[in-house]
Amino acid sequence: MKIAMTGLLLSLAGIAGATGCGPDQLGTARTITLKREAALYGALQHAPLPLKKGEVVLTFDDGPVPATTPLVLKALADQCAQATFFMVGSNLEKSPELARRVVEEGHTTGVHSQTHANLTMMSAQEQLADLRQVQAAYQAVFGKATPAYRFPYLEETPTMLAALKEAGITVMSIDLGINDWLPEDTTDILVQRLVKSLDDTGGGIILMHDVNVPTAQALPALLKLLKQRGYSVVHLEWN
Repeated sequence: MKIAMTGLLLSLAGIAGATGCGPDQLGTARTITLKREAALYGALQHAPLPLKKGEVVLTFDDGPVPATTPLVLKALADQCAQATFFMVGSNLEKSPELARRVVEEGHTTGVHSQTHANLTMMSAQEQLADLRQVQAAYQAVFGKATPAYRFPYLEETPTMLAALKEAGITVMSIDLGINDWLPEDTTDILVQRLVKSLDDTGGGIILMHDVNVPTAQALPALLKLLKQRGYSVVHLEWN
């Protein structure tokens, strides 16, 4: 299902220079400000964001976790790049200070369900209870309502789509990923997957996972690859 992209406020001025990024860093080229509304994005399932060829949006799912999220934050800081983290409610409750650190370091956040269960295997009542739980967890940590939601496993349900629409929460799918949950993952393998995905799509919303050790270890190389190939990072925020 595709919808018209409405309510976008695009900041065309690059922010890399403003944040003191060096010429050898990937940086963040510009920011797209989205309204807090019931929109659906991500070309795998919905309408694409208004990105140009060669632009990417960095997103991370499943955290925050103390073992790996700080490594991801360091890699992003080293490259002066900003990302969006879709957090699981149970991890928010376990690591609220780490979640707030993500925001303090210039990144944006949304939610990724309370327990990362496959919602298609749950009753409508269970799905809505999960949504209420993760909304409460986010509110408790950040003092405001979540602006965005990414479905676990990208498995959407009519019940949840209707509830998110009623709540005015943006659904954020993806354009490409690197399958960074597979047991054989190494830095070289993840780099090769990113190259293939970028060759196939030309850019877009990239799905990664900040809870996975191979991803945290490979991220410096992945960000350097984006820089070497001339890709520009676009950051998302909600007004």
